[in-house]
Amino acid sequence: FIAFASLFFILVSITTFCLETHEAFNTIINKTDPTRNSSAPDSGPQYEIETDPALTYVEGVCVFWFTIEFLVRVTFCPVKLEFIKSVLNIIDFVAILPFYLEVGLSGLSSEAAKDVLGFLRVVRFVRILRIFKLTRHFVGLRVLGHTLRASTNEFLLLIIFLALGVLIFATMIYYAERIGADPNDPTGSNHTKFKNIPIGFWWAVVTMTTLGYGDMYPKTWSGMVVGALCALAGVLTIAMPVPVIVNNFGMYYSLAMAKQKLPKKRKKHIPQAVQGGSPIYCQAELNTTCNSTQSDLCNTKGGRGLERNRSGKTQTF
Repeated sequence: FIAFASLFFILVSITTFCLETHEAFNTIINKTDPTRNSSAPDSGPQYEIETDPALTYVEGVCVFWFTIEFLVRVTFCPVKLEFIKSVLNIIDFVAILPFYLEVGLSGLSSEAAKDVLGFLRVVRFVRILRIFKLTRHFVGLRVLGHTLRASTNEFLLLIIFLALGVLIFATMIYYAERIGADPNDPTGSNHTKFKNIPIGFWWAVVTMTTLGYGDMYPKTWSGMVVGALCALAGVLTIAMPVPVIVNNFGMYYSLAMAKQKLPKKRKKHIPQAVQGGSPIYCQAELNTTCNSTQSDLCNTKGGRGLERNRSGKTQTF
């Protein structure tokens, strides 16, 4: 029940966050002061965007739920230090705090309060991080997290390969586009968009990842050759570390599915040991083993025992 309720409020909160940016839920209000001093310089009309109060109320209900959930978890957590170090718990706190600060400062009219409110409105995007709370309830997201942590070396290797390729091909495309430039063009860049090497970094990244926005492209035959080599090198660069990452994901996914198929362990009741001087000590054993037709033995703590022969007589020794 708690998992489904948390999932519901997370989805509602994210939906509210997205709807706040839609024009249908925003109203432009003229905040120009009509009683301002005429001697002061005219800065023009001042407008402010006001969000629909209904969305604010919905967000307040969601934040209230997240607050109760966070307080309960931090109260009953056995190790408070480990709770504070958890990344998900930090995300929870950072996503909750701005709402209370914004509500508390909304009634103030000072310039400092307005500046803080403007900053809090900018950091509203932190609320989208609540999507990571779903990792507590979905196995697939936890598997993805384990895969990313286990594939750190492969990601670093991929970044290094990509950075080297970007640096090399951005330099090559810059000089390749200058071949055959107009002699009257001292910079040799009037016919191309590759004005400098740093601009070529963006083109190299887009080309090596096979994205190809088309906003920058070579126009000379030498630049086209470099572009083709850049695309081929990008395919090879990405193809090398990816199989290792895929294998890690498959391993963690198989492990997670195997754990789900295991039967759940039930808590077994372990009865308290009966003291040796108790009259019921070894009573169960006497009722079972000592009632056998065979000659059985039931030892007690003090070394005494009861033996029942086949004839039905019981001897104490």
